[in-house]
Amino acid sequence: MFFAPAVHTTRGFSPRAQDRSFERFVNDALFSGARRAVNVEQDEKSWTLSLDVPGLSREDLTIGIEGTVVRIESKAEARRQIKVAYELPLTIDTATSEAKLENGVLVLKLGKLLPVNNVTQLQIS
Repeated sequence: MFFAPAVHTTRGFSPRAQDRSFERFVNDALFSGARRAVNVEQDEKSWTLSLDVPGLSREDLTIGIEGTVVRIESKAEARRQIKVAYELPLTIDTATSEAKLENGVLVLKLGKLLPVNNVTQLQIS
């Protein structure tokens, strides 16, 4: 006997949305220990990201900033492994950014690079 399931499409049905829900369920179930919670706060000039990284020292971590993305990785020889990336809505100003590791908590203060307004006024003749 051959079984072929029938899918009835109705308004609001999106097969891809169900696939993503299943992906999130599987990822949460299998990789929940690998995910790290990050606290994000912001003001007019900067973002502050706080990330728990117990058991890692300053020498074990590398932080890379490229445009709007900040990447945090542990080195291969570190006792614990971490590799995360966060994308922020504006470009990060590396000149005003700083990182601090204290009691297993990594705190990044990332400056916002505000876009420059290049509007010029033309005189009407």
